[in-house]
Amino acid sequence: MVFWRSSDMQSSGWDLVRLEDLLESVFAGAWGESPTGVRKPNVRVLRATNIDSEGRVDYSRPALRVLEAREISRRRLHPGDLLLEASGGGPGTPVGRVALHDAQSGGLSYICSNFFRVLRPNVDLVHPEYLAHLLVAAYRSPSIWCYQQQTTGLVNLKLGDYLKQSLWIPPVREQVRIVEILAAFAEAEQGVEASIAKFEALRSGLMEELAELECRQFGEVLKQGPQNGIYKPATSYGLQGTPIVRIDSFSRGKSDLTRGLLRVSVNGGEIARYGLDVGDIVINRVNALDLVGKSTSVRKLIEPTIFESNMMRCKMHRSLADPVFTEVWLESSTVKRHFLARAKSAISQASINGDDVRECPFPRMDVPGQLAFLERLDAVDGQRLAETAELAKLRQLKRGLVDDLLTGRVEVSAQAA
Repeated sequence: MVFWRSSDMQSSGWDLVRLEDLLESVFAGAWGESPTGVRKPNVRVLRATNIDSEGRVDYSRPALRVLEAREISRRRLHPGDLLLEASGGGPGTPVGRVALHDAQSGGLSYICSNFFRVLRPNVDLVHPEYLAHLLVAAYRSPSIWCYQQQTTGLVNLKLGDYLKQSLWIPPVREQVRIVEILAAFAEAEQGVEASIAKFEALRSGLMEELAELECRQFGEVLKQGPQNGIYKPATSYGLQGTPIVRIDSFSRGKSDLTRGLLRVSVNGGEIARYGLDVGDIVINRVNALDLVGKSTSVRKLIEPTIFESNMMRCKMHRSLADPVFTEVWLESSTVKRHFLARAKSAISQASINGDDVRECPFPRMDVPGQLAFLERLDAVDGQRLAETAELAKLRQLKRGLVDDLLTGRVEVSAQAA
Protein backbone atom coordinates (compact mmCIF):
# COMPACT_ATOMS: atom_id res chain seq x y z
CA MET A 1 0.00 0.00 0.00
CA VAL A 2 1.15 3.55 -0.75
CA PHE A 3 0.07 6.37 1.53
CA TRP A 4 -0.41 9.86 0.21
CA ARG A 5 -1.74 13.06 1.75
CA SER A 6 -4.86 14.74 0.38
CA SER A 7 -5.40 18.48 0.76
CA ASP A 8 -8.89 18.49 -0.72
CA MET A 9 -11.28 15.74 0.40
CA GLN A 10 -13.98 16.66 -2.11
CA SER A 11 -11.60 16.51 -5.06
CA SER A 12 -10.62 13.04 -3.86
CA GLY A 13 -14.19 11.83 -4.11
CA TRP A 14 -15.14 12.30 -0.44
CA ASP A 15 -18.69 13.43 0.36
CA LEU A 16 -20.09 15.11 3.47
CA VAL A 17 -23.11 12.96 4.40
CA ARG A 18 -25.48 12.88 7.34
CA LEU A 19 -25.23 9.69 9.36
CA GLU A 20 -28.96 9.02 9.01
CA ASP A 21 -28.60 9.07 5.20
CA LEU A 22 -26.06 6.23 5.39
CA LEU A 23 -28.46 3.91 7.21
CA GLU A 24 -30.99 1.44 5.93
CA SER A 25 -32.84 1.43 9.25
CA VAL A 26 -32.61 2.37 12.94
CA PHE A 27 -34.48 0.42 15.61
CA ALA A 28 -34.45 -0.20 19.35
CA GLY A 29 -33.47 -3.39 21.11
CA ALA A 30 -35.60 -5.25 23.65
CA TRP A 31 -35.07 -6.94 26.98
CA GLY A 32 -37.73 -9.62 26.94
CA GLU A 33 -38.60 -11.76 29.95
CA SER A 34 -36.76 -14.13 32.23
CA PRO A 35 -36.83 -17.83 31.28
CA THR A 36 -38.89 -20.19 33.42
CA GLY A 37 -39.27 -23.92 33.66
CA VAL A 38 -42.01 -23.69 31.06
CA ARG A 39 -40.64 -20.89 28.88
CA LYS A 40 -37.13 -21.72 27.69
CA PRO A 41 -34.79 -18.93 26.48
CA ASN A 42 -35.19 -18.27 22.77
CA VAL A 43 -32.92 -15.26 22.25
CA ARG A 44 -29.48 -14.00 23.29
CA VAL A 45 -29.48 -10.37 24.39
CA LEU A 46 -26.32 -8.23 24.24
CA ARG A 47 -26.00 -5.62 27.00
CA ALA A 48 -23.72 -2.72 27.86
CA THR A 49 -21.29 -5.15 29.53
CA ASN A 50 -20.92 -6.98 26.20
CA ILE A 51 -19.29 -4.08 24.33
CA ASP A 52 -16.12 -2.09 24.89
CA SER A 53 -14.89 1.35 23.86
CA GLU A 54 -12.77 -0.20 21.08
CA GLY A 55 -15.88 -1.10 19.09
CA ARG A 56 -15.84 -4.82 19.89
CA VAL A 57 -18.54 -7.20 21.13
CA ASP A 58 -17.90 -9.90 23.73
CA TYR A 59 -20.23 -12.77 22.87
CA SER A 60 -19.19 -15.02 25.76
CA ARG A 61 -21.90 -13.96 28.24
CA PRO A 62 -25.11 -12.75 26.59
CA ALA A 63 -28.31 -12.69 28.62
CA LEU A 64 -30.60 -15.61 27.78
CA ARG A 65 -34.13 -14.22 27.57
CA VAL A 66 -37.61 -14.98 26.24
CA LEU A 67 -39.16 -12.86 23.49
CA GLU A 68 -42.17 -13.23 21.23
CA ALA A 69 -41.28 -14.69 17.82
CA ARG A 70 -42.52 -11.61 15.94
CA GLU A 71 -40.33 -9.39 18.13
CA ILE A 72 -37.29 -11.54 17.45
CA SER A 73 -37.99 -11.28 13.72
CA ARG A 74 -38.19 -7.47 13.97
CA ARG A 75 -35.13 -7.00 16.17
CA ARG A 76 -32.81 -9.83 15.13
CA LEU A 77 -29.25 -8.60 14.55
CA HIS A 78 -27.56 -9.13 11.19
CA PRO A 79 -23.79 -9.26 10.72
CA GLY A 80 -22.71 -5.70 9.95
CA ASP A 81 -25.24 -4.06 12.27
CA LEU A 82 -23.87 -1.39 14.61
CA LEU A 83 -24.88 -1.37 18.27
CA LEU A 84 -25.23 2.19 19.55
CA GLU A 85 -25.42 2.71 23.31
CA ALA A 86 -28.39 5.05 23.75
CA SER A 87 -28.64 5.04 27.56
CA GLY A 88 -25.99 4.52 30.21
CA GLY A 89 -22.71 6.35 30.56
CA GLY A 90 -21.68 7.65 33.96
CA PRO A 91 -19.67 10.36 35.74
CA GLY A 92 -17.05 11.51 33.25
CA THR A 93 -18.02 8.76 30.80
CA PRO A 94 -20.33 9.71 27.93
CA VAL A 95 -23.04 7.51 26.50
CA GLY A 96 -22.72 6.66 22.81
CA ARG A 97 -20.32 3.73 22.53
CA VAL A 98 -20.57 1.87 19.23
CA ALA A 99 -19.69 -1.74 18.43
CA LEU A 100 -19.90 -3.83 15.27
CA HIS A 101 -21.98 -7.01 15.39
CA ASP A 102 -20.16 -9.59 13.29
CA ALA A 103 -21.27 -12.95 14.69
CA GLN A 104 -23.49 -15.47 12.97
CA SER A 105 -26.33 -16.72 15.17
CA GLY A 106 -25.54 -20.44 14.96
CA GLY A 107 -28.49 -21.19 17.24
CA LEU A 108 -30.46 -18.63 19.21
CA SER A 109 -30.71 -15.25 17.51
CA TYR A 110 -28.88 -12.23 18.88
CA ILE A 111 -30.67 -9.01 19.71
CA CYS A 112 -29.53 -6.09 21.86
CA SER A 113 -31.11 -4.68 24.98
CA ASN A 114 -33.48 -1.73 25.00
CA PHE A 115 -30.59 0.48 26.14
CA PHE A 116 -29.25 0.25 22.57
CA ARG A 117 -30.28 1.38 19.13
CA VAL A 118 -29.34 -0.72 16.12
CA LEU A 119 -27.92 1.15 13.13
CA ARG A 120 -28.17 -0.95 9.97
CA PRO A 121 -25.85 0.54 7.30
CA ASN A 122 -26.79 0.86 3.65
CA VAL A 123 -23.95 -1.21 2.23
CA ASP A 124 -24.25 0.50 -1.17
CA LEU A 125 -23.09 3.70 0.52
CA VAL A 126 -20.89 2.67 3.41
CA HIS A 127 -18.91 -0.37 4.50
CA PRO A 128 -20.20 -1.43 7.96
CA GLU A 129 -16.69 -1.82 9.41
CA TYR A 130 -15.68 1.56 8.05
CA LEU A 131 -18.71 3.20 9.65
CA ALA A 132 -17.94 1.42 12.92
CA HIS A 133 -14.39 2.83 12.91
CA LEU A 134 -15.75 6.27 12.11
CA LEU A 135 -18.30 6.24 14.94
CA VAL A 136 -15.84 4.80 17.47
CA ALA A 137 -13.50 7.68 16.60
CA ALA A 138 -16.43 10.10 16.99
CA TYR A 139 -17.15 8.66 20.44
CA ARG A 140 -13.58 9.45 21.50
CA SER A 141 -13.82 13.03 20.26
CA PRO A 142 -15.03 15.99 22.36
CA SER A 143 -18.05 16.36 20.08
CA ILE A 144 -19.70 13.32 21.71
CA TRP A 145 -20.55 15.53 24.70
CA CYS A 146 -22.93 17.52 22.47
CA TYR A 147 -25.23 14.52 22.34
CA GLN A 148 -25.59 13.86 26.08
CA GLN A 149 -28.87 14.38 27.89
CA GLN A 150 -29.00 13.86 31.65
CA THR A 151 -32.18 12.44 33.16
CA THR A 152 -32.86 11.13 36.65
CA GLY A 153 -29.94 8.83 37.39
CA LEU A 154 -29.31 8.06 33.71
CA VAL A 155 -27.60 9.65 30.72
CA ASN A 156 -29.41 9.35 27.38
CA LEU A 157 -28.12 9.99 23.89
CA LYS A 158 -29.83 12.75 21.90
CA LEU A 159 -30.47 10.25 19.14
CA GLY A 160 -32.07 12.65 16.65
CA ASP A 161 -29.14 15.06 16.88
CA TYR A 162 -26.63 12.19 16.79
CA LEU A 163 -28.11 10.81 13.57
CA LYS A 164 -27.97 14.25 11.95
CA GLN A 165 -24.22 14.61 12.43
CA SER A 166 -22.31 15.01 9.16
CA LEU A 167 -19.50 12.63 8.28
CA TRP A 168 -16.88 12.72 5.53
CA ILE A 169 -17.26 9.50 3.51
CA PRO A 170 -14.83 8.38 0.78
CA PRO A 171 -15.83 6.12 -2.12
CA VAL A 172 -16.66 2.55 -1.04
CA ARG A 173 -13.49 1.17 -2.67
CA GLU A 174 -11.44 3.53 -0.48
CA GLN A 175 -13.43 2.47 2.57
CA VAL A 176 -12.60 -1.17 1.85
CA ARG A 177 -8.87 -0.45 1.66
CA ILE A 178 -8.98 1.49 4.93
CA VAL A 179 -10.83 -1.38 6.60
CA GLU A 180 -8.15 -3.82 5.35
CA ILE A 181 -5.37 -1.72 6.85
CA LEU A 182 -7.13 -1.40 10.20
CA ALA A 183 -7.97 -5.12 10.18
CA ALA A 184 -4.23 -5.84 10.05
CA PHE A 185 -3.76 -3.71 13.17
CA ALA A 186 -6.67 -5.48 14.83
CA GLU A 187 -5.09 -8.83 14.09
CA ALA A 188 -1.83 -7.66 15.66
CA GLU A 189 -3.77 -6.42 18.71
CA GLN A 190 -5.48 -9.79 19.07
CA GLY A 191 -2.11 -11.53 18.95
CA VAL A 192 -0.75 -9.38 21.78
CA GLU A 193 -3.98 -9.78 23.77
CA ALA A 194 -3.69 -13.56 23.41
CA SER A 195 -0.12 -13.37 24.70
CA ILE A 196 -1.24 -11.29 27.69
CA ALA A 197 -3.99 -13.81 28.41
CA LYS A 198 -1.41 -16.60 28.30
CA PHE A 199 0.76 -14.89 30.90
CA GLU A 200 -2.28 -14.15 33.06
CA ALA A 201 -3.15 -17.84 32.91
CA LEU A 202 0.42 -18.72 33.89
CA ARG A 203 0.20 -16.35 36.84
CA SER A 204 -3.10 -17.89 37.94
CA GLY A 205 -1.49 -21.32 37.68
CA LEU A 206 1.37 -20.24 39.93
CA MET A 207 -1.06 -18.88 42.49
CA GLU A 208 -2.99 -22.15 42.38
CA GLU A 209 0.24 -23.94 43.24
CA LEU A 210 0.31 -21.93 46.46
CA ALA A 211 -3.31 -22.77 47.21
CA GLU A 212 -2.45 -26.49 47.15
CA LEU A 213 0.23 -26.18 49.85
CA GLU A 214 -0.31 -27.22 53.44
CA CYS A 215 -0.97 -24.14 55.56
CA ARG A 216 -0.49 -23.00 59.12
CA GLN A 217 -1.99 -19.92 60.72
CA PHE A 218 -0.72 -16.48 59.80
CA GLY A 219 -0.23 -15.70 63.49
CA GLU A 220 2.63 -18.23 63.60
CA VAL A 221 4.79 -16.05 61.34
CA LEU A 222 3.93 -12.74 63.03
CA LYS A 223 6.50 -11.04 65.21
CA GLN A 224 4.08 -8.30 66.28
CA GLY A 225 0.47 -7.39 65.63
CA PRO A 226 -1.96 -7.09 64.12
CA GLN A 227 -2.22 -3.60 65.62
CA ASN A 228 -4.95 -1.08 64.79
CA GLY A 229 -3.85 2.33 63.52
CA ILE A 230 -4.45 5.80 64.88
CA TYR A 231 -7.69 7.78 64.68
CA LYS A 232 -7.45 11.52 64.11
CA PRO A 233 -10.36 13.94 63.53
CA ALA A 234 -10.64 15.83 60.26
CA THR A 235 -9.37 19.00 61.96
CA SER A 236 -5.95 17.33 62.44
CA TYR A 237 -5.39 17.00 58.68
CA GLY A 238 -3.69 19.69 56.64
CA LEU A 239 -0.79 20.60 54.38
CA GLN A 240 1.76 20.08 57.15
CA GLY A 241 2.41 17.12 59.39
CA THR A 242 3.21 13.44 59.06
CA PRO A 243 2.08 11.36 56.05
CA ILE A 244 -0.66 8.88 56.94
CA VAL A 245 -1.64 5.73 55.04
CA ARG A 246 -5.42 5.52 54.67
CA ILE A 247 -7.67 2.89 53.11
CA ASP A 248 -7.64 4.72 49.77
CA SER A 249 -3.84 5.00 49.73
CA PHE A 250 -3.27 1.55 48.25
CA SER A 251 -4.80 -1.25 46.24
CA ARG A 252 -4.15 -4.95 46.65
CA GLY A 253 -0.52 -5.88 46.12
CA LYS A 254 2.41 -3.62 45.31
CA SER A 255 1.87 0.02 46.32
CA ASP A 256 3.87 3.24 46.50
CA LEU A 257 3.50 4.76 49.99
CA THR A 258 6.02 7.55 49.40
CA ARG A 259 3.73 10.05 47.67
CA GLY A 260 0.15 11.19 47.40
CA LEU A 261 -0.57 10.68 51.11
CA LEU A 262 -2.57 13.07 53.27
CA ARG A 263 -0.78 14.66 56.22
CA VAL A 264 -1.88 14.79 59.83
CA SER A 265 -0.70 16.51 63.00
CA VAL A 266 0.74 13.98 65.50
CA ASN A 267 3.25 14.04 68.35
CA GLY A 268 6.46 12.07 68.74
CA GLY A 269 4.87 9.39 70.89
CA GLU A 270 2.18 8.76 68.28
CA ILE A 271 4.79 8.48 65.56
CA ALA A 272 6.71 5.96 67.66
CA ARG A 273 3.56 3.90 68.31
CA TYR A 274 1.98 4.06 64.86
CA GLY A 275 5.01 4.56 62.62
CA LEU A 276 5.53 2.15 59.73
CA ASP A 277 8.79 0.37 58.91
CA VAL A 278 9.93 -1.13 55.63
CA GLY A 279 8.76 -4.75 55.64
CA ASP A 280 5.54 -4.09 57.57
CA ILE A 281 2.25 -5.41 56.20
CA VAL A 282 -0.85 -3.22 56.41
CA ILE A 283 -4.26 -4.87 56.12
CA ASN A 284 -7.53 -3.05 55.56
CA ARG A 285 -9.86 -4.01 58.41
CA VAL A 286 -12.93 -1.85 57.57
CA ASN A 287 -14.25 -1.27 54.07
CA ALA A 288 -16.80 -2.49 51.54
CA LEU A 289 -17.14 -6.27 51.69
CA ASP A 290 -15.10 -6.92 48.53
CA LEU A 291 -12.27 -4.67 49.75
CA VAL A 292 -11.99 -5.66 53.40
CA GLY A 293 -8.72 -7.53 53.91
CA LYS A 294 -6.88 -5.83 51.04
CA SER A 295 -3.24 -5.50 51.98
CA THR A 296 0.18 -4.32 50.89
CA SER A 297 3.75 -4.45 52.12
CA VAL A 298 5.74 -1.34 52.96
CA ARG A 299 8.52 -1.44 50.37
CA LYS A 300 9.97 2.07 50.73
CA LEU A 301 9.69 5.11 53.01
CA ILE A 302 11.29 8.52 52.61
CA GLU A 303 10.07 10.04 55.89
CA PRO A 304 8.25 8.91 59.06
CA THR A 305 4.80 7.64 58.02
CA ILE A 306 1.89 6.38 60.14
CA PHE A 307 -1.29 4.39 59.42
CA GLU A 308 -4.92 5.10 60.22
CA SER A 309 -7.42 3.25 62.38
CA ASN A 310 -9.22 1.49 59.53
CA MET A 311 -6.28 -0.81 59.01
CA MET A 312 -3.97 -3.09 60.96
CA ARG A 313 -0.19 -3.37 60.90
CA CYS A 314 1.67 -6.68 61.05
CA LYS A 315 5.40 -7.19 61.58
CA MET A 316 6.77 -10.47 60.28
CA HIS A 317 9.34 -12.91 61.60
CA ARG A 318 11.67 -12.39 58.66
CA SER A 319 13.15 -15.85 59.17
CA LEU A 320 9.69 -17.33 58.55
CA ALA A 321 7.99 -14.99 56.05
CA ASP A 322 9.27 -12.63 53.37
CA PRO A 323 7.15 -9.43 53.31
CA VAL A 324 6.77 -9.35 49.52
CA PHE A 325 5.78 -13.02 49.44
CA THR A 326 3.32 -12.28 52.23
CA GLU A 327 1.85 -9.43 50.16
CA VAL A 328 1.41 -11.79 47.20
CA TRP A 329 -0.16 -14.49 49.37
CA LEU A 330 -2.60 -12.08 50.98
CA GLU A 331 -4.06 -11.23 47.54
CA SER A 332 -4.71 -14.93 46.79
CA SER A 333 -8.17 -16.42 46.43
CA THR A 334 -7.57 -18.54 49.54
CA VAL A 335 -7.13 -15.46 51.71
CA LYS A 336 -9.99 -13.58 50.07
CA ARG A 337 -12.33 -16.48 50.84
CA HIS A 338 -11.11 -16.54 54.45
CA PHE A 339 -11.78 -12.85 55.03
CA LEU A 340 -15.14 -12.96 53.23
CA ALA A 341 -16.20 -15.80 55.52
CA ARG A 342 -15.02 -13.93 58.65
CA ALA A 343 -16.19 -10.42 57.74
CA LYS A 344 -18.84 -8.85 59.96
CA SER A 345 -21.27 -6.84 57.88
CA ALA A 346 -22.73 -3.50 58.90
CA ILE A 347 -24.47 -0.73 56.98
CA SER A 348 -22.54 -0.26 53.69
CA GLN A 349 -19.33 -1.78 55.10
CA ALA A 350 -17.74 -4.87 56.62
CA SER A 351 -14.93 -5.46 59.10
CA ILE A 352 -12.44 -8.06 60.26
CA ASN A 353 -10.52 -8.18 63.55
CA GLY A 354 -7.13 -9.27 64.82
CA ASP A 355 -8.22 -12.87 65.38
CA ASP A 356 -9.43 -13.09 61.78
CA VAL A 357 -5.98 -12.01 60.62
CA ARG A 358 -4.02 -14.27 63.00
CA GLU A 359 -6.13 -17.28 62.00
CA CYS A 360 -5.74 -16.61 58.28
CA PRO A 361 -4.02 -19.53 56.48
CA PHE A 362 -0.37 -19.12 55.47
CA PRO A 363 1.67 -21.64 53.40
CA ARG A 364 4.20 -23.90 55.10
CA MET A 365 7.05 -22.80 52.85
CA ASP A 366 10.49 -21.69 54.02
CA VAL A 367 11.89 -18.29 53.04
CA PRO A 368 14.19 -19.67 50.29
CA GLY A 369 11.15 -21.37 48.78
CA GLN A 370 9.16 -18.15 49.04
CA LEU A 371 11.91 -16.19 47.28
CA ALA A 372 12.17 -18.83 44.55
CA PHE A 373 8.41 -18.57 44.01
CA LEU A 374 8.67 -14.76 43.75
CA GLU A 375 11.36 -15.13 41.07
CA ARG A 376 9.04 -17.30 38.98
CA LEU A 377 6.15 -14.90 39.53
CA ASP A 378 8.29 -11.85 38.68
CA ALA A 379 9.39 -13.49 35.42
CA VAL A 380 5.76 -14.02 34.36
CA ASP A 381 4.70 -10.55 35.54
CA GLY A 382 7.61 -8.95 33.69
CA GLN A 383 6.63 -10.59 30.42
CA ARG A 384 2.97 -9.73 30.96
CA LEU A 385 3.78 -6.07 31.65
CA ALA A 386 6.02 -5.92 28.56
CA GLU A 387 3.19 -7.26 26.42
CA THR A 388 0.76 -4.82 28.03
CA ALA A 389 3.08 -1.92 27.17
CA GLU A 390 3.36 -3.24 23.61
CA LEU A 391 -0.43 -3.36 23.33
CA ALA A 392 -0.75 0.23 24.57
CA LYS A 393 1.85 1.36 22.04
CA LEU A 394 0.10 -0.52 19.23
CA ARG A 395 -3.28 0.99 20.13
CA GLN A 396 -1.82 4.48 20.25
CA LEU A 397 -0.29 3.98 16.81
CA LYS A 398 -3.56 2.59 15.48
CA ARG A 399 -5.59 5.50 16.85
CA GLY A 400 -3.26 7.99 15.22
CA LEU A 401 -3.55 6.17 11.91
CA VAL A 402 -7.33 5.87 12.29
CA ASP A 403 -7.61 9.62 12.79
CA ASP A 404 -5.50 10.27 9.69
CA LEU A 405 -7.32 7.76 7.50
CA LEU A 406 -10.83 8.69 8.57
CA THR A 407 -10.31 12.43 8.12
CA GLY A 408 -8.64 12.16 4.74
CA ARG A 409 -5.33 13.54 5.99
CA VAL A 410 -3.84 10.27 4.79
CA GLU A 411 -5.42 8.18 2.07
CA VAL A 412 -4.50 4.84 0.56
CA SER A 413 -3.85 4.22 -3.09
CA ALA A 414 -4.82 0.95 -4.70
CA GLN A 415 -1.30 0.55 -6.00
CA ALA A 416 1.07 -1.81 -4.24
CA ALA A 417 4.31 -0.21 -3.18
